[in-house]
Amino acid sequence: MATHDLDTSVVENAYARWAPIYDAVCGPVMLKGRRAAAAAARAIGGRILEVGVGTGLSFDDYDASTEITGIDLSAPMLDKARAKMASGRYPWVSSVRQMDAHAMDFADATFDCVVAQFVITLVENPEQVLSECHRVVKPGGRIILVNHLYSETGLAAAVERWAAVKTRAMGLRPEFPFARLQAWSQSNSDSVLIERRKVAPFGIYTLVTFERMALAA
Repeated sequence: MATHDLDTSVVENAYARWAPIYDAVCGPVMLKGRRAAAAAARAIGGRILEVGVGTGLSFDDYDASTEITGIDLSAPMLDKARAKMASGRYPWVSSVRQMDAHAMDFADATFDCVVAQFVITLVENPEQVLSECHRVVKPGGRIILVNHLYSETGLAAAVERWAAVKTRAMGLRPEFPFARLQAWSQSNSDSVLIERRKVAPFGIYTLVTFERMALAA
């Protein structure tokens, strides 16, 4: 199935509208997927980049074994995240910055792990964002994604094809396939797929982990 890329401005406008109610509406729906991604990141520890950190909904899912840097394109969402940081409850969150994930302002090999929760299907050029994640993670580090990915067969696939047309103006892309992530990894000689598994509720989300391999000199 063809997957149409999104306009960044559409996504920005959508999340500006969502910011005031995002935690209340999306928090419970994304809870299991979010916790699965954060648990995988905590197992690695160290410096972790949260791409699409949004309102800081995931801050509670980390601890002092990690140092979190968050980026997001949406200023209204980041305002919510900064308010949470100001509460003093999250000393492991070092900073949040407004930044385009297509062109990150970080040096190569900066982070031990990069996490993108419910993000990769919302960006204008997913492959470019993945390449930036790959660039800023250290050799031996991991990229952890959690997202709803397109169901290739059955009733769910038909529903997602219908929903794709209806939800584009909301900044959503429910028809995004795993094959696109896999093709990106296969095009990079130092990227390897480590894990792909369904997570609750009802397996509607998929956790995908890539490792940036340390190439022999």
